[in-house]
Amino acid sequence: MLPYRPKQGEIPTSPGVYRFRDAEGRILYVGKAKNLRARLSNYFAPLHTLHERTRRMVTTASSVEWTVVGSDVEALQLEYMWIQEFSPTFNVRYKDDKSYPYMAITLADEAPRVIVTRNRRIKGAKYFGPYPKVWAVHDVIDLMIKVFPIRTCSDASYKKAMATGRPCFPGQIGRCGGPCSMKVTIEEHRAIVDDFVAFMAGGDQRFARALTARMREAAAAMDYEAAAGYRDKLQAIEAVLGKSALVLSDDTDADLFGIAEDELAAAVQHFVVRGGRVRGVRATTIEKEIDISGAELVDQVIQRTYGDAAAADIPKQVLVPALPDDVAELEQWLRDKRGKNVTIQVAQRGGKADLMRTATLNAQQALMLHKTRRTSDYVARTQALTDLQEALGLATAPLRIECFDVSHLAGTNVVASMVVFEDGLPRKDQYRSFSVAETTDDTDSLYQVLTRRLAHLDRPEDADVEIAAAAIDAEQASADGEVATVRKRPRFAYPPQLLIVDGGQPQVAAAARALEESGHTEIALCGIAKRLEEIWLPGEEYPVILPRTSEALYLVQRLRDEAHRFAITHQRKRRRRDISSVLEEVPGLGAARIRALLRHFGSVTALRGATVEQIAELPGIGPKLATAVHEHLTSR
Repeated sequence: MLPYRPKQGEIPTSPGVYRFRDAEGRILYVGKAKNLRARLSNYFAPLHTLHERTRRMVTTASSVEWTVVGSDVEALQLEYMWIQEFSPTFNVRYKDDKSYPYMAITLADEAPRVIVTRNRRIKGAKYFGPYPKVWAVHDVIDLMIKVFPIRTCSDASYKKAMATGRPCFPGQIGRCGGPCSMKVTIEEHRAIVDDFVAFMAGGDQRFARALTARMREAAAAMDYEAAAGYRDKLQAIEAVLGKSALVLSDDTDADLFGIAEDELAAAVQHFVVRGGRVRGVRATTIEKEIDISGAELVDQVIQRTYGDAAAADIPKQVLVPALPDDVAELEQWLRDKRGKNVTIQVAQRGGKADLMRTATLNAQQALMLHKTRRTSDYVARTQALTDLQEALGLATAPLRIECFDVSHLAGTNVVASMVVFEDGLPRKDQYRSFSVAETTDDTDSLYQVLTRRLAHLDRPEDADVEIAAAAIDAEQASADGEVATVRKRPRFAYPPQLLIVDGGQPQVAAAARALEESGHTEIALCGIAKRLEEIWLPGEEYPVILPRTSEALYLVQRLRDEAHRFAITHQRKRRRRDISSVLEEVPGLGAARIRALLRHFGSVTALRGATVEQIAELPGIGPKLATAVHEHLTSR
């Protein structure tokens, strides 16, 4: 029972915002609720039923308070304001991968100019982007000023040119089309700027049509010089449009969010679609400190993206992977900010769903890269090993770590993997895979594999014997006139300082038994359970909970994920070999046709369940051969 828990009748049933504080009065967490009583009662459920991170938050807190508001939309606004003001420890934390470059038009200036900037606070500026690279912005500007020649020179050059009546230097070489070039008036230049902005805002096809018409008129009048000028401008417009391919209908203005997440972090890919084209992409990494669902994460992403956004930057449609519970309130909040209708939807089919899949794939890659960078950075690696040493109570930092995972297919085809990290980095040349012939369950498989691996620690001469045998084989091959390559296997006899197994108490107990029976209790052991990412030690009743932002947890998670990937890869290769060996017995079925069957069906089970007609549909396999394959598999 938490001492600060309010009485049930004290909490109102109105919408509002609540705040958990610690003993020093610091705000730990801010949340909103349509019904404060119903929402807060979830936090005061029996502690053993709470997610570990939520339990840590409510036990760290020493008080909770709330503010009642008049509507759900007001709760949304107040929650966003307080999160921005207090940066609570247990709310999700955002980290942009980088400060992205934008194209900006300084509309507040007498003669607006186009610039490349990372500053989003230029007063009166109109922004386009963000762009992935600075050179990408410059490329677009170079093309655009051929069609819409607006000012590019600095403010100092502009003032000097207007005061002296002499063109600015960029204007002299044809790189500036402002009034400072002495070719247009301020009013004429403003009209060109308006066209520039209109084109960038929606890729307006009317400019292409107008230029095409003028080019044809000039050619018909045999004014070939003017026609060539219009042609060059038309090519520049086509080049600009080509840099942002048309992905949706040209009247589509939308923001699309692809999200990939795990228990510790999430990556967000924000695609800005204007006029049916992807005009910019922004990547954001989110570090989670408390358990949060996918829909709640979408809620937080929308609030952060549009909290300080100008009305012009809010599109009429927001596409997300999952709808938040308060989607109606979010839509109302966005409508109030934009001054026009805004809808939040999940892309179900067609081009929008395809683009969502692309954004999600990008987010998955960004999340993987984020985790990889953390474990490959020297400072982060050092911190991870130090944190792991302290958390597990080790005498020294575990410089060599081996992680084991067991994989099977419905209880059959059991394999296991061993991945090795040294100094926090993967040593892929020392990865190993194991096949398990007979086993009762995953814990027995893990026990068998570890027993086999640990046996090599007592036979360091094995590696030397293998190398010597390889050298003899190579010498014999050379004598026969063949080209031979000696591959020295890495010494399997190096002892790890830490063994990690994928799993909780049962898996750790099986691994501890293998260590004890092999006489290697000096090797530290732990397991990582997937559900809550907790660390289990042998014989302990409760797990070790590492902070979500801990470098040690990222390292252990990376080891577990790598072991799982390697085990699955080995199992797939083995399954394909098994399929090939079965199919090679079919007369007339060569290697090329076996590969075609594997690509199409993927497994013997799927192929065995296929009809003769389905098998015969594959190119190169007629009815006769399909019948032979079907009869061979069904007779086994």
